[in-house]
Amino acid sequence: MTATAQPPGLDLGRLAGWLPAAVPGAGSGAPRLRAALLAGGKSNLTYEVTDDATGQSWVLRRPPLGHVLATAHDMTREYRVMTALAGTGVPVPATFALCDDTAVIGAPFYLMERVDGTAYRWAAQLEPLGDERTRAISEQLIDTLAALHAVDPAAVGLGDFGRPEGFLARQVSRWKKQLDASYCRDLPAADELYAALSASVPPQAWPGIVHGDYRLDNVLTDDSDRIRAVIDWEMATLGDPLTDLALLLIYARFAKIMGSSIANASEAPGFLSEPEIIARYEAASSRDLAHFGFYLGLAAFKLAVIGEGIYYRHLHGQTVGEGFEGVGTITEPLLAAGVGFVRDKQTF
Repeated sequence: MTATAQPPGLDLGRLAGWLPAAVPGAGSGAPRLRAALLAGGKSNLTYEVTDDATGQSWVLRRPPLGHVLATAHDMTREYRVMTALAGTGVPVPATFALCDDTAVIGAPFYLMERVDGTAYRWAAQLEPLGDERTRAISEQLIDTLAALHAVDPAAVGLGDFGRPEGFLARQVSRWKKQLDASYCRDLPAADELYAALSASVPPQAWPGIVHGDYRLDNVLTDDSDRIRAVIDWEMATLGDPLTDLALLLIYARFAKIMGSSIANASEAPGFLSEPEIIARYEAASSRDLAHFGFYLGLAAFKLAVIGEGIYYRHLHGQTVGEGFEGVGTITEPLLAAGVGFVRDKQTF
């Protein structure tokens, strides 16, 4: 048993010893593993692992190095929801094994299928495809979201996957706690937005499966422009699905403001506009968007907190990869916009 090309956060020797017994049909009993940290992913770490003895390959997911917030980076959560969604109208990678024994690589992890496809992050990646293909991809993005929200959680074994009662109020409280846990600078607008959200929580809606971070670079699209897999389920739960739609729109709105300093695939010619996204989703879901300003404010708060957590880990040398230097610049604009959405009832 040998291990080569060992990246940070992954003990290939221990992984090679664990693999044959854990994954049916994997390895020859003497795996020769190499691994590469996949591009992107500023939260959980994602690696492609290859066994040179057999030519087999998998994708491995584990929590980030260092500072890990309570309830975040739950490998069991990701693994369970993808396993449950197999065979539904929501495309997900096949899952192979979950390991919660931290003695293997130093953290819980799981293995899943390697799906061929592109996670389009930048407008420059979509522009060569042309307007029609880009529009078709963005339409599929919304249709897939509506398909996810149409899944009956109990029917796929996820009836106990979360606590939908009081979901929105808990989200407001949760993201405030997450921000406090990564506190490293004064953010007065955070308190203002938290107070506004706390005072305007909408009535309970019928629950569904919430992805928690749904956007184009969290799906894999093949060369025929088909969405092959929805990935990055670390924030999935049961709750109010409109939070997914709002977050998708907040990502798009800030791509307009921040330009190429953040993911801006939604700026590519042909990509559905904000009103078109809402209209396509409404046609498929029949959900009430009367309180959508709140959802947009909550999405802005959530994205600001996620960015601040990444900024915290970057400051403390606990990130792996490139592209973290400017992540802290989005926090304050997001918080300010969130206040406007909630207090002024701004929508798209």
